[in-house]
Amino acid sequence: MTTSLTIDVERAHELLKKIVTHTPLQYNARLSDKYGASIYFKREDQQIVRSYKIRGAYCNIYSLDPAQREKGVVCASAGNHAQGFAYSCSLMKIKGFVFMPQVTPKQKIRRVQNFGGEWVTIELVGNTFDEAAHVASKFCLENNLTYVHPFDNLHTIAGQGTVGHEILEDMPDVEVVIVPVGGGGLISGVSAYLKDKNPAIQVIGVDPQGAPKMVEALKAGYPVNLDKIDNFIDGAAVKKAGDITFEFVKKYTTKVIAVAEGKVCTNMIELYQNEGLTIEPAGALSVAALDALQDQIRGKKVVCIISGGNNDIARYPEVIDRSLIYEGLKHYFIVEFAQKPGELLRFLQKVLGPNDDIIRFEYLKKTNKEFGPALVGIELSYKNDLEPLLERMREQNIVSKNITHDDVLRRYFV
Repeated sequence: MTTSLTIDVERAHELLKKIVTHTPLQYNARLSDKYGASIYFKREDQQIVRSYKIRGAYCNIYSLDPAQREKGVVCASAGNHAQGFAYSCSLMKIKGFVFMPQVTPKQKIRRVQNFGGEWVTIELVGNTFDEAAHVASKFCLENNLTYVHPFDNLHTIAGQGTVGHEILEDMPDVEVVIVPVGGGGLISGVSAYLKDKNPAIQVIGVDPQGAPKMVEALKAGYPVNLDKIDNFIDGAAVKKAGDITFEFVKKYTTKVIAVAEGKVCTNMIELYQNEGLTIEPAGALSVAALDALQDQIRGKKVVCIISGGNNDIARYPEVIDRSLIYEGLKHYFIVEFAQKPGELLRFLQKVLGPNDDIIRFEYLKKTNKEFGPALVGIELSYKNDLEPLLERMREQNIVSKNITHDDVLRRYFV
């Protein structure tokens, strides 16, 4: 039975034909061989604003009445929605106000300005999407303007659901679709549309482990506000799922899983090295989920939605660092060295293994005390080399603290 949202998605599809790119569905031989499935990428990173967000933003603004458009519109975004919003404002010649977190990558901020030009004003506020959204909502009330929600709005959801429309056009026999989850707009539109057309299709959502807002909402039975989140996967770093999107996800998706940020980083590197894809962290979420889903997808036709490609190249050192830590190959220690000649040489000769490499070394403090701490970063060739390294430290009576997984200490020192 055709639902009202399905009708809205089909209308949005007609509306967007001249606005967005019908992005390709590309077969990936490497991952297909690895997982014994037919893996395809839905390349929304090739969209005009390098993400699917233009679809929802344009549909939302287009739905407004002339008076609302005349006054101007407002959005909050971690970057991608802002670009779609800015491009839409420019096309329709509508004044737009964009509120973005202060931690938004500079590349995304520049692109918002480029797409919006004279029609868009940017304000950087807060450290998360949720904080920026709070200020944006207050600004709307004070100035009697319309808020263009990035996910929790039926027009936005219908626009983003056109990704599912295109998938079904290009692959009518698709069996599994894996979707990254931010606030839930994309997975709401895609899952509702696909399940209405073919209830046998499995739609699986992927949250970042550091911002598992939809996973926790499904556990609780309602959207919950996370106390804190990891902002690294900025395109999906949302503290609370939408009220509307939660209901769609609960009704239409097979399940939602969480994937570690380090795992996402490893997949970003592999996609660059093997396929030459430079995608953002949120764009790699669907691919990073394949390991956890390998039994479920074996022998099936699978689509991974590559949701965006707005990645700042300056972030790659952190991507590499997080990947190596996740893979168990990089470790950071605070080591207490005795303040006497030869201690560093002893560490190199007696503790460091033949395949280990010191990639960071600095004294944190120099005093006249008997022992002085140093920050030591060690990169291993194999993750199983860690325990022998720790055993050699114990044999040499070297006192150390592994701070690799202590985010606060590691970020402070490294």
